[in-house]
Amino acid sequence: MRKFTMSPVLTGALLVATMGLAACGMNGTDGQEQQGETAATTADAGGADTMASHDGDAGDGPADSEPRQLMQAQVVLERLGFAPGVIDGRMGLSTKNALTGFQEANSLATSGEFDQPTMAALQRWRDIPATRVVTVPEGWGQGQYQPMPESSADQAKMQRLGYESLDEALAERFHTTVEVLYQLNPNGRPAGEGNTAAPAPTPTATAGTTPNSMPPRPAFRIGQEIRVPNVGNDRIVAAEVEDKDWQATLASLGVGSEQPEAARIVVDKSGGWLKAYDANDKLIALFTVTTGSGHDPLPLGEWGINGTSYNPTFAYDPSLFWDVSDSVEEQQLPPGPNGPVGVVWIDLTKEHYGIHGTPSPETIGRAESHGCVRLTNWDAARLAQMVTGSTEVLFQA
Repeated sequence: MRKFTMSPVLTGALLVATMGLAACGMNGTDGQEQQGETAATTADAGGADTMASHDGDAGDGPADSEPRQLMQAQVVLERLGFAPGVIDGRMGLSTKNALTGFQEANSLATSGEFDQPTMAALQRWRDIPATRVVTVPEGWGQGQYQPMPESSADQAKMQRLGYESLDEALAERFHTTVEVLYQLNPNGRPAGEGNTAAPAPTPTATAGTTPNSMPPRPAFRIGQEIRVPNVGNDRIVAAEVEDKDWQATLASLGVGSEQPEAARIVVDKSGGWLKAYDANDKLIALFTVTTGSGHDPLPLGEWGINGTSYNPTFAYDPSLFWDVSDSVEEQQLPPGPNGPVGVVWIDLTKEHYGIHGTPSPETIGRAESHGCVRLTNWDAARLAQMVTGSTEVLFQA
């Protein structure tokens, strides 16, 4: 995903007036007649795309060439609401946080490790495979992708800050990175049936390339069968989603429309996580987040939610950033997953602050923000459907 040098902010769609949002750096309004990701064109009355999960069917494709035990655990944890961030088959902060959430919800010692009691509890979902094979649908055609300009002025001229390539769109759809997708599809074919998985690429590898001066990998294409992480909970009940652009966004992110309701959420600065609890105070979800910085610290205390903006536009005011020259002109940026706040903005009663997505999911838990709370786009979309105007919010150290 593209990394922006500016930081995010805008108002919630349910607010009646535009608000100044200094801490994250923007003023903003909800866009009018915004278009969802055209790549997410739905294929059935259910609302999800044709790449949605279908556990128990015979359509998961040939067996994988590797067991991918850690990736399988990440897939299960995410399906249960304890998000490991980017699904990559590697142990890191997000996976440790996800394990801690699962352990808390199941009355286990919160070690954040795959200890014996935790492994025993996860055995219930051992038959869910780590990966599945899908066919890239025609609705994900190449015409909708274009390079992202560097300057905010050029970005403002675009209709949408969408994905730059099909590869990037597919990575976001399956909650992973382009590099992991290449690893799962060596030589352009799904790992399995004698096609051995490629070695893990270095973190510096980019779309279409491989490290160590190896030849470029071919980009993915329409109609191609590819192996992907077996993300689930992507069922969309179209009749229950009034905003059809938002429905398309959910489909493009592989996020289902049926989510539990959160009575309160807690954001922990030191742990780098956000927990959601239901009305019975049971933990129902955990997401790794990025919170504030030395210049723009997380505002500790109790807050509420004013409203939520789906596919928001972005009013960029350089004067609100300590690290951007005031000589840069203000711009109104269009919506899109590669916009500074991603696909959603949850507006808080603490003026100028919100919870939102990001164009750079790999940075969650690893980089600072300008005071707001950032999640991956898919986690932000999931959380947005859990909260209401009555959800309580606590920011703690």
